[in-house]
Amino acid sequence: MHAAHERITYERLKTAQAGEGIRRVPLLVPIGVAVSEREAEFVEASAEALAELGLAIDRSGPQSILIREVPALLEGVDARKLALDVIADLMEHGRSRRVEEHRNRLLATMACHASVRARRRLSVPEMNALLRDMEATERSGQCNHGRPTWTQLSLAELDRLFLRGR
Repeated sequence: MHAAHERITYERLKTAQAGEGIRRVPLLVPIGVAVSEREAEFVEASAEALAELGLAIDRSGPQSILIREVPALLEGVDARKLALDVIADLMEHGRSRRVEEHRNRLLATMACHASVRARRRLSVPEMNALLRDMEATERSGQCNHGRPTWTQLSLAELDRLFLRGR
């Protein structure tokens, strides 16, 4: 379920960014994060690149930042971890054309953080919604990392799993 939800979220983020841009929602209470001075300077200089990814982050001190908005599709995600991961990726690849080349990788990171996690029990309506979304999503047979989102078993293989006929 994580792999399928991750692919669906990733494709929605890509579509949103290519279209009207990623819609953001303000956090009720901005999140303060302690960072290095280099990271704080980077955030201050990269506000536009972060905004394109649906994040509104301001420098609030020599070694601190404030996360004010996150992508609407990722509402409820761990905004602190998401922001730090995105900042690290952007810093690693610079502010050149490489940022554009790695945008999809960043969107994949964002989608991964927002996807349902293992051991979470989905309700029947949630399971059905996930399956309907898979039917409507391009490349839904694999997550962004290449893991399959489903597998097919023959009736004989299924019987062997449950030791039927033995």
